[in-house]
Amino acid sequence: WIVTVAQHGAGLPTAAIGWGTGATALALLTLVVAAMGWLAPALLRRPATGLACCLVMIGSALVSPRDLGWPPGGWVLVACDVGQGDALVVNTGPASAMVVDVGPDPLAVDRCLGRLGVERVPLLVLTHFHADHISGFRAVLEGRRVDRIEVTTTLDPPDGVEGVLEAVSGASPTPVFAQHGETRVIGDVTVQTLWPTRITPSRGAGDGSSANDASVVLLVETAGLRLLLTGDVEPPSQGVLARDLPGLRVDVLKVPHHGSSHQDLPWLTSLEARLALVSVGEDNDYGHPSEEVLTTLTAAGVAVARTDLNGDLAVVVRGGEPHLVARGR
Repeated sequence: WIVTVAQHGAGLPTAAIGWGTGATALALLTLVVAAMGWLAPALLRRPATGLACCLVMIGSALVSPRDLGWPPGGWVLVACDVGQGDALVVNTGPASAMVVDVGPDPLAVDRCLGRLGVERVPLLVLTHFHADHISGFRAVLEGRRVDRIEVTTTLDPPDGVEGVLEAVSGASPTPVFAQHGETRVIGDVTVQTLWPTRITPSRGAGDGSSANDASVVLLVETAGLRLLLTGDVEPPSQGVLARDLPGLRVDVLKVPHHGSSHQDLPWLTSLEARLALVSVGEDNDYGHPSEEVLTTLTAAGVAVARTDLNGDLAVVVRGGEPHLVARGR
């Protein structure tokens, strides 16, 4: 029971609040604690004020100040803060959203979708089968209506594929393979599959990179913006995309592979995106995101935002331009 209470408490929105350790921060904390010690007896001995204090404590534990005003009005895309992984949400209407990847943590993606009020998922895309993109899969299915599931044609790694198939067994739509060039219209959102070009399934090389390079890449058009969602594609596939789509220009770029240094930088900058989102975990062991990638994008005039620093990242449209609203961490 103690462990259960501790785990539940740790998961509350305001379970922990960052506080400085400098002299000013400690002095302020001391004054706050002293004031609480002085005021508490007077407040708690009266039923009315005692009850009010209890309600304030409960409310502050259940509702994070960051959630007030979240999601921002007119949001079109949110990169969920799910740690070292991807989970992207495209607004397709009231309580409805397309979801691209589901991150490594079921609880994190479930909370992100809950904060956005998503109850229906007309299209769920798993760009590839690495755990940091699929492990939150069951959480998306539970309590939400999912109409269609699309996956890459490279069935690698096998345990990731098996996990997805087990999760949908008898309860959800059977996953279908994303088809190169296919265009879907969901409400006011148009989604086109740019990659992979392979239309028949294959097992893959099992080396990690081949699975990344087979990521489903989507071009999304909504609210006058063009969004490029790239999964974890690496330079070989990026080079083919650059060759086959030389005039491709977008407004918002989801930086491939969590900002890894393994990029075709000329291709990324050629997209002329105004805003780039990096979905990445805090203090990860991979060196993501690469300082070179960040510097190159910034030098090209791209505004870069990161989930490890800014929490959930929402793209909104203001004056026809993409703007970022961060929920914070």
